[in-house]
Amino acid sequence: MDDRVKYWMELSDYDLETARAMFTTGRWLYVGFMCHQTIEKIFKAYWCTKSKQATPMSHNLINIAQSCGLNSMLDEDQKMFISEIMPLNIEARYPSYKETLLRSLSKEKCEELLEKTNKLQQWTKDRL
Repeated sequence: MDDRVKYWMELSDYDLETARAMFTTGRWLYVGFMCHQTIEKIFKAYWCTKSKQATPMSHNLINIAQSCGLNSMLDEDQKMFISEIMPLNIEARYPSYKETLLRSLSKEKCEELLEKTNKLQQWTKDRL
């Protein structure tokens, strides 16, 4: 396996473990943030299988997926999930959005995010 692919895959695994740790401690905002990071990094691992260039310096999951051809393989549920977690990366970084996000993230919602993140990460790994 290419070292770049391995690098991004390991970071993705680490971020998923972190999301689970944040779930255990009830830090819902950071569960969402780390789920986004998990998918961003596994998409970048896939991107590395398609290009020798540096990975895109972007957090936009849709753009990353489109730039490497992954988007055309995603089903509608996966695309909807990506759209759902996109704001959890950027908006979690800014105080004015945190309160709104916190109201939308509950234990149940975070359980769902973790389950879908795990499935999409594994689906992507199966294509590496």
